[in-house]
This record gives sequence, C-alpha cells and structure tokens, in this order.
Amino acid sequence: MKSTNTRKIALLIVLTSIGSHSILAQELMPQTTVDGWMESLSNWGRWGEDDQLGTVNLITPEKRIAAARLVQTGISVSMAHETLVAPAVDNGNPYSHEMQAIGSSPGPWAIDSFGVSFHGYAHSHLDALCHRFQNGMMYNGYPESEVTENGCAKLDISASHAGIFSRGILMDIPRLKGVDWLEPQTPIMIEDLEAWEAEAGITVGAGDILLVRTGRWSRREAMGPWNVAQESAGLHASTVQWLKERDVAMVGSDAALDVFPSGVEGYTHPVHALVLVALGTPIFDNLDLEAVAEIAAQQNRWKFLFTTAPLRIVGGTGSPLNPIATF
Repeated sequence: MKSTNTRKIALLIVLTSIGSHSILAQELMPQTTVDGWMESLSNWGRWGEDDQLGTVNLITPEKRIAAARLVQTGISVSMAHETLVAPAVDNGNPYSHEMQAIGSSPGPWAIDSFGVSFHGYAHSHLDALCHRFQNGMMYNGYPESEVTENGCAKLDISASHAGIFSRGILMDIPRLKGVDWLEPQTPIMIEDLEAWEAEAGITVGAGDILLVRTGRWSRREAMGPWNVAQESAGLHASTVQWLKERDVAMVGSDAALDVFPSGVEGYTHPVHALVLVALGTPIFDNLDLEAVAEIAAQQNRWKFLFTTAPLRIVGGTGSPLNPIATF
C-alpha cells in the first residue's frame, strides 16, 4: 500500500491546463486541521446559550444606520439569479411554475403556484443555521435531534424574520486576476481576499455581508452548464479563519461558497461546515453577482447597502430570496 504522502502526491500535485489558465492542485489539507478549527473558531456561547442568530448579532442598529448612509445614487440591482425551470447538470431540482387560472377561463383572475427544492447548486437562497450538522451537532451546541419531520425546532430561517440590512461588500476575484471568470477547482485563498481589499480600498469589518464573485454565471452563459457540485471555484477552508477574525456577519457567493473538490481530507464542504456550525454564519448560495459587479465597476464602489428578507417559514432550513444592492 502506498504511504499517505505518496498517495497525496500521486493524486493531488497535478498540473491541469484549462484553456490559457493553469491550476496547480493543492496538497490535501488533513482532516484534523479542519476538526481543530471547528473548536478554535467556534462562536458557541458568544451571544448566550439560547442564541438563534449567530453572527447576524453583529448587524447592530448602529451598523444598519451606517449602512443606510452608503446610499448615494439610489441605484438598486438584484443579486438573485432568475428562476431556472429547465433541468440541467447543475439544476437537478428546477422551479415548478403552474398557471391555475388565466384570463376568462375561469377569470377574471390570473392565479399561479410555484415550488422549489432550493438547496443545491442552481437557485439563489439563504442557508439557515440548522441546514448543517457536524458530529451530530448544530451551531451553539444544539443537537441534530432538534430537526425532525416537522422542521427545525432551533436555528430555523424564521430567526431572520426582521430581514437583513447591512453593509454589503463585493469581492470580484476574476477582476482581481484579470479574467472573465475563475476556472472550476480554483481555490480562493486569504491572500486573494486581502489583495482585493487593497485593490478596492476597503477593509472588511464587523457586521459586514461579504459576497464573493467567481464568475460562475458568466462562464455558464458562455460555455453552458457543468457539474458545479464536482468542480467549482470557491473559498478554501483556510479562509474561514479570516472570516472569524474580521467578524463577518454573513457570507455568500455565486456558487456554493466552497471550492470543489475541497482540498480537505474527509470533508466535501469544509467551508459550509465551519461557517454554519462553528461560526454560526448564514450562507447565501448561488447568487447572481454579474449585474452588481458591472454597476460597482462603473461607480468604482464595491460597498453598498445590502437588503433582503427570507420567507418567514417556521422550521425552515433556508429560503429562496432576492437580495438587493443599493448604491
């Protein structure tokens, strides 16, 4: 049997050429490293043993007032992707949309219904803190037994019933690197986040909502859908230390946040595990950051008022939504 080090080298120190871009796969991070971060980065108990909000507690009234003062031009742009109703390799659960009444048959009302299984890699949504367990536990030490056939008794999406209102910061990593999009499997590291801060002249701070653009939707439009669950640019697990240091309130991206493959032994979604369970930070998945990136570039302003309101679903593991950036 090959040694562990030999196996890592054989499988992971691989140079893959994709178009004009080369990606050097990283050596696998040991599972024990992320296991350790689950403990050392934990916010459990920080806001009390009964806390349901996690790092959303960092969005204080003072933070909301400061965020409101960011509005200068009044330009607003959606950060949700349009609903996807066609099955695709990255959309195994399309939105369903059924018209139940149209015009004069039976009239005079137009009535419809829609439904979606929104978790996954296609639909813009917010993950509640009860969406993920680690070793049978959720954020703040709640056991997974709090989640039953009736829904989440703790940490459900209705904890955010007052809505989200704070400073949003867009990190456009493809723009930083001078490309239209990041190729699948590209890990975003702490040095990338700090390089963007320097480029944009912004320092991420407590209560901010951090949005990371990989260019996923631009690539999809140009090249068609691909299996995002297996190959996607995204945050490397090591960046969660930085999110904790900066006291980020919420984080999201235009894919599923994690880089895939994850580069971590034993974890397919280490960022989701660390962020949701250890930090208690809700995650925005599959946002469409193309339009907001264009407006931000035109104005050379990468911070804005971020607003959104998840559906008030008691027991829900998350919610589809339409986040808005207002400049």
